[in-house]
Amino acid sequence: MKGVFTISLDFELHWGGFEKWPLPVTGYQSQVAGHLSRVTGNYETYFLNTREVIPRMLQLFEQYGVHVTWAGVGMLMHENRKQLESNFPALKPEYTHKNLSAYNYIEQFGIGNNEEDDPFHFAHSLVEQITKTPYQELGSHTFAHYYCNEVGQTVEQFREDLRAAQKAASAYGITLRSLVFPRNQFNDGYLKACFQEGFICVRSNPGDWFWKIESTQDEGRWKRLTRGMDAYFPIGNKKTYPISSLEVRPGFPLCLPASRLLRPYRPEELFLNEMKIKRVLTELKYAARKKEIYHLWWHPHNFGNYPEESLNGLKRILAGYDFCRREFCMTSMTMGELAETVGVLYANQIA
Repeated sequence: MKGVFTISLDFELHWGGFEKWPLPVTGYQSQVAGHLSRVTGNYETYFLNTREVIPRMLQLFEQYGVHVTWAGVGMLMHENRKQLESNFPALKPEYTHKNLSAYNYIEQFGIGNNEEDDPFHFAHSLVEQITKTPYQELGSHTFAHYYCNEVGQTVEQFREDLRAAQKAASAYGITLRSLVFPRNQFNDGYLKACFQEGFICVRSNPGDWFWKIESTQDEGRWKRLTRGMDAYFPIGNKKTYPISSLEVRPGFPLCLPASRLLRPYRPEELFLNEMKIKRVLTELKYAARKKEIYHLWWHPHNFGNYPEESLNGLKRILAGYDFCRREFCMTSMTMGELAETVGVLYANQIA
């Protein structure tokens, strides 16, 4: 078995943090002269930059032959609001904290009619680019950025959300196979529902204590700080793992642990920006030499504030993979491809 480089991206735009990120769409409910009016918000440029960065990411992935899983929020995959609402699940999450519900957000603040007048909540054209770019897998980040560890929601509501996500993807001729839990609220108790709704693999969290995320509410500051520090200093456990360590459980999707969150460029971090890129490159080379798996992830919108600098960091990482491919025969796989490979190896072992 060769070393494997896996990338998964949490593709969500504003659906990833509507309860905390102010946007112009707070003005969509009012109309002026028959046109939807907008109110200036702090995150408009951030997400517009993200939309411009995504095609450039796709070009780089194609250039370097890197296979990537784009775990997309299902709500993004619609051409217009009418189509989106027609795919709403029969059961919606009943969070105790109502502000966590995407449906509550739509009802309270409103959204636009389509991608043209609301590029923050619709991304049909970007989804099409992803599906048409070689080596890319369209995965799921659930339909409505569903939080599996929040009080009030149930596994039945989660299952309906997954069905809505599959329905949204079917418009592109795709059956979703790979899933990433929003806010990394990994819930082992919901895995059977994932498998029963067609998902063969999910991304799980690293084994470190600071990656055990119970809720979006009142998470300790020390835990968040430690997660951030681990990007620069060797605080956590080893970030690569052998394929033999992956457990195959009949009736469950394969759990693929994340290795490293690629944090964005920040000008105030000075030399720390270089440290985190070198840390990724060192871990990637280690995985290649040891024939292990290295699973890198981030959100495309992480590149929204400093797109050029963040893209330059990504280019260095992809060039590092290219070196590992040539020197150590490392390969790149999507989450779905890796799950298929593990399934074949497991079948051969028990045959």
